[in-house]
Amino acid sequence: MKCLYYLAPTLDSTHEISDDLHAVGVRDFFVHVISRDEAGLKKQHIHSSNYLETLDVVRDGVIGGAVGFIVGLIGVALLRYFDPFGVEVPNFVYYSIIGVATLFGTWEGGLIGIGQENRKLARFHDDIQGGKLLILIYALKEQEDKVRQMMRERHPESEFAAVDRHFINPFSSLRRGTEARSPGDQLLQKE
Repeated sequence: MKCLYYLAPTLDSTHEISDDLHAVGVRDFFVHVISRDEAGLKKQHIHSSNYLETLDVVRDGVIGGAVGFIVGLIGVALLRYFDPFGVEVPNFVYYSIIGVATLFGTWEGGLIGIGQENRKLARFHDDIQGGKLLILIYALKEQEDKVRQMMRERHPESEFAAVDRHFINPFSSLRRGTEARSPGDQLLQKE
């Protein structure tokens, strides 16, 4: 599954795109729109984005969990080296310390991520603030060509902005590009 990014100029255009996507077999669950005007999306019955797409919760939570895990390992290593509680401490206590440190790191990372815009969307920040709507289309491999063709033919006003293998993967790179494809199914960089 790939996530195709399109920038649409107006809410009416986005509504038409949504209807046309339904006609080519893309369900509402696979179309998410990011806009300044959330009320307008709701009024037009257009599926808006969620916090996993707009905020950096997942990415920062994973990073926080990794940092917590490393800190927990270091803490356990220091406890075992200095042995302040004696040799009779069961191993599950040390595993629990690592687990608590990992969970705490994940929690803290998630809290940090709540306050930050998703890094993949940062390049579209000015467009969204300027009134454009970013449409995320999650297309299965067999639907991708139909979706791209429909968008080219029926909605030339919308700009193909980028493609990603799957949006939820917080560490994958976002590729901006044109409709041309290179070997390996990667999009060429915009000039």
